[in-house]
Amino acid sequence: MKMEQTNALNALEPFLALTKSATSPRAAADLIVRATSAPNTFLFTELLQAPQIQALASSSAEFSPYLTLLKIFSYGTYGTYISTSNLPPLNDAQTVKLRQLSILTLAKENGDDETTPPALAYGPLLSKLGLSNARELEELVISTIYAGLINAQLDPKHQLVQINSVAALRDVATAAGAITGLLSSLRAWAGRCEATLQSLEEQMSAVRAEADRRAAETAGWTAKMEQMVEEEEKVTREAASASANTGPQQHQQRYQHQHQQRAAAAGRTTP
Repeated sequence: MKMEQTNALNALEPFLALTKSATSPRAAADLIVRATSAPNTFLFTELLQAPQIQALASSSAEFSPYLTLLKIFSYGTYGTYISTSNLPPLNDAQTVKLRQLSILTLAKENGDDETTPPALAYGPLLSKLGLSNARELEELVISTIYAGLINAQLDPKHQLVQINSVAALRDVATAAGAITGLLSSLRAWAGRCEATLQSLEEQMSAVRAEADRRAAETAGWTAKMEQMVEEEEKVTREAASASANTGPQQHQQRYQHQHQQRAAAAGRTTP
């Protein structure tokens, strides 16, 4: 299916180049008609996003509906076209293409269970695609298969179209305004991510500040304890030094005092 995407993008490329010269609403509207009528153009996102095409939104009532038409080709269905008023008429090529693209959308809507390929009944398809009979539907399905948009088989007996696979040729949005909603959701998500990162940075800064405070406090206590130990050791050394210096003198004074006491005692006992 990737080849179909490449072919669709290549088919749209000439029309993207022409947007630069589509400076008037009429030229932009004509470019939309040509792009949606051309063979193999099935992806229109880039054309839809072109400034010259978006400018149709603020143009007159004559040309602004062409922007709505391009949106339908981008992500709408034939039923969307029928139910929307004041749209430009479709030529034969546009009608076939929009019906083909609608089959892709209908197949995806009925293919939620990946284990069971969707089987589309003739009756609802006839109604949603604006067709009159089974032959018209079968011819449309066959043309859709040959265009590489789907891999499917017709089951006329049971009035079913068995879808095996669908090309990734429908644009992201599935309803009007969905692209805007998607962008808004992405912006909101980015904002939440930024807020979360900022909160984490603030928490990390607080943790680092607390760690620095505790480290400074520990260093202060360590320095204070070392100073106290050093002062205690100094006092001990000074006391030891003082004891060593005054010891002999005290011993001599004690000896002289004892000698005097003995002499005095001897004098009292002499007749």
